[in-house]
Amino acid sequence: MSRRHRYEDTRLTRFLEKRILELRPQKSQADIAVEAGFVSTNMLTMIKTGAAKLPLDRVPGLAKALDCDARRLFQLALEQGGGDTVEVAVREIFGAVVTRNEVAWIDEIRAASDNSDPSLTLRGRAAIRGIFGK
Repeated sequence: MSRRHRYEDTRLTRFLEKRILELRPQKSQADIAVEAGFVSTNMLTMIKTGAAKLPLDRVPGLAKALDCDARRLFQLALEQGGGDTVEVAVREIFGAVVTRNEVAWIDEIRAASDNSDPSLTLRGRAAIRGIFGK
């Protein structure tokens, strides 16, 4: 019988596992931990497995080490402790968290539409989903 960790199977742990795997050709998990500023490289393992929470003050360094958006990682770290209720509170207080990649999409839509603020039509939705194979 496997022991369950308090924070395992959160969106953060799934994200970390995937991102660390994607970066494996460039750097090891230990390299990422050092680059993120963890004193013990084991701390990243504990966060990835859900044995520990990601300290919010470590988000900027870890985001840089993972080459990911710090806003998105911060949101996932907040959710880790409070789940869906924290996500709802963050959206209510700050609105949708928009990553730098999403900002690039928004900028391109604005440029392509001559800043006309187009509504999302069924055709537009289908085109976007088609890009992602959905």
